[in-house]
Amino acid sequence: MAGHSEARVRLTIIGGYLGSGKTTWLRHQLHAGRFKDAFVIVNEAAETPVDDALLGQSAKLAVLAGGCVCCTAKAELVALLRGLCDARSRTVSTGERLQQIVLETSGLADPAPIVEAIRCDPVLVHHILVDEIIVAVDALHAPDQLRSEPLGRRQIEIAGKLVVTKVDVAETGPLRRLLATLHRLNPGAVLSSAASGTEVSLPESSDVAPEELPDLAGRVVAPIFPTRLHLGGEVDWTAFTVWLSALLHARGDDVVRVKGVVRTPAGLLLLQTVRKVVQSPEILPEQADGSGREDDVIVVIGRGYNPENLRRSLLHFARAGRE
Repeated sequence: MAGHSEARVRLTIIGGYLGSGKTTWLRHQLHAGRFKDAFVIVNEAAETPVDDALLGQSAKLAVLAGGCVCCTAKAELVALLRGLCDARSRTVSTGERLQQIVLETSGLADPAPIVEAIRCDPVLVHHILVDEIIVAVDALHAPDQLRSEPLGRRQIEIAGKLVVTKVDVAETGPLRRLLATLHRLNPGAVLSSAASGTEVSLPESSDVAPEELPDLAGRVVAPIFPTRLHLGGEVDWTAFTVWLSALLHARGDDVVRVKGVVRTPAGLLLLQTVRKVVQSPEILPEQADGSGREDDVIVVIGRGYNPENLRRSLLHFARAGRE
């Protein structure tokens, strides 16, 4: 049995709720050489991918956009994995066989159906070993998510390792309580923490009582969906930033995530928000844009609003600013 496991390619699944810092953590791990020579698969629910711009240094990279690989894009994931296994089988005599695959899931993905899909596939079950499930946990927003989002809990409960991110900007008291709550939800998981992708020391939490979370069994929540906004020539950068600030102030609890790559006077800029928190914009080198990428496209991910109203609001705001 050990020999059979060793003959299979190892799969690491990296999950976590929207905006939890998965890509930042993975980018740092790639830079540090942790997943050296691994084939990286990036899954994004939106049709316009963004995270691959940050992982451009990985020579072996594939993007699955337009659906979560745990459900609507599951067939595409299985086909891609089968193709990788087939190519690996043909290199058995060269000594250059693929040894590891890293799958960064969408923030709306549940890792459990992915594992089940591999175990139930007559080909993949013999070629892929799910080696590790790592879930990023946002130190700032996870407490609210655990109280209201069943998906956030499912992601945490299946993990073998939990990486608590953004600990450098979290208050010590709530952070210690979050750690105690995570330990209650998944006592078998290894806990670690990170700041801007770099692992840091965890505060002691053994003497802190975990939060008593409400029962979410059977709870129906409104679906979260992506909306693609094209800025183009109609909306300049200044007008967009003012509109975005107003949107997050008014609907920050509904707008869970905003991300996109935009051309600005300063260059190609990566824009990201998590609820009402706007992350520091990052200037990207031109080569990180990748061939075929469409500039000036922003993806808004949230619930409780009409996508067309969102588009009309942006255009109306931009036109009013020019008058």
